[in-house]
Amino acid sequence: MSLNEDNLTGNNTEGAYPNLPLKVLSASSIIGDKVHNKEGEHLGQIKEIMINVQEGRVEYFIIEFGGFLGIGEKYFAIPFDLLTVDPENQAFIFDQKREMLEKAPGFDKDHWPETNIHYYDADAHWSFM
Repeated sequence: MSLNEDNLTGNNTEGAYPNLPLKVLSASSIIGDKVHNKEGEHLGQIKEIMINVQEGRVEYFIIEFGGFLGIGEKYFAIPFDLLTVDPENQAFIFDQKREMLEKAPGFDKDHWPETNIHYYDADAHWSFM
């Protein structure tokens, strides 16, 4: 059966895992996913996916960090290309130390920025303007 037939019938002729190596994910499967760093420290979870509708691409993820029972959490706008997928753990990796997010300003859930004011510098450090 061809790929086109697979799409029309819903049958998978390419084995038990049709999306491996990972190619596509639905937005609903990403929202709520955990984010950790390469050391395995939990950094938060994905709350939203922000799409640049003029260019037709994912611009950044909104990551919720810290807090307890809905109090004290901070949000960060992290560019899409700074996260990598960890398919084994159904999570994403953001290559930064937890302490960096603890000290960074972020924003709260009631005061979202109009634009992404964060940038990534050439020395591989996540920085804040």
